[in-house]
Amino acid sequence: MTVQIVARHVKLTKALKDYIQERMDKIQHYFDHIIWAQVILTVEKKVSRAEIIIHAARQTIKAGAETGDMYSSVDSASDKMESQIKKYKERLKDHHVEEDALIRSADALPQADIKFSVTKQVPVLPMTADDAAFEMERLGYNFWLFLDEETKQLNVVFKRQDNTFGLLQPVKR
Repeated sequence: MTVQIVARHVKLTKALKDYIQERMDKIQHYFDHIIWAQVILTVEKKVSRAEIIIHAARQTIKAGAETGDMYSSVDSASDKMESQIKKYKERLKDHHVEEDALIRSADALPQADIKFSVTKQVPVLPMTADDAAFEMERLGYNFWLFLDEETKQLNVVFKRQDNTFGLLQPVKR
């Protein structure tokens, strides 16, 4: 996680920076889908304010605190952030339970018969990915199945919507 620290009207010391990083690492311990965080430190008339903004997957979470000391402001804001992240994580868990129930109920539905309109027999020749892309373009297809010369495994080369090529390689799990 990247942590961006902004200090307004306050000098950012190494000790304060390390303290903030330590608190952010603790927050990341609770929720590992954090993309980046921003900490804004401000001092106005002997009042220290710390605001933490976390950007997670499809979510932005904010917490702030004002006290007379910058360290205690960071503590209070990070404590608030921890509680918000715990609540957010609980909501995610609750939704996943509902999604699992929907998937199980969808599995119980009778499956529609799948009918193939065309079946083609194609020779799978050993070639490189570049050769397979050339062959795919030559034949006017959107994808091409080929045997990789080096690994001797079946691969698929495909054309993406942005007119670049993609390559699917098998992975054992």
